[in-house]
Amino acid sequence: MNDAGAQLPWLVVRQDDNGNRYRVGAYATRAEAEQKADQLDSRGHKQLYLIEQAATRQQ
Repeated sequence: MNDAGAQLPWLVVRQDDNGNRYRVGAYATRAEAEQKADQLDSRGHKQLYLIEQAATRQQ
């Protein structure tokens, strides 16, 4: 995934109680993704926020 040419290989994914998964955002570093996941998790909802590394394309 890219945003105006920037590589954003770290994803925050929300998983709900039924196992449905949705991408919340993409970030340049794992630390940024963890910060966002922690921020969302602190809201107290029952969803689970996961950090995943996006598949990168080799050129």
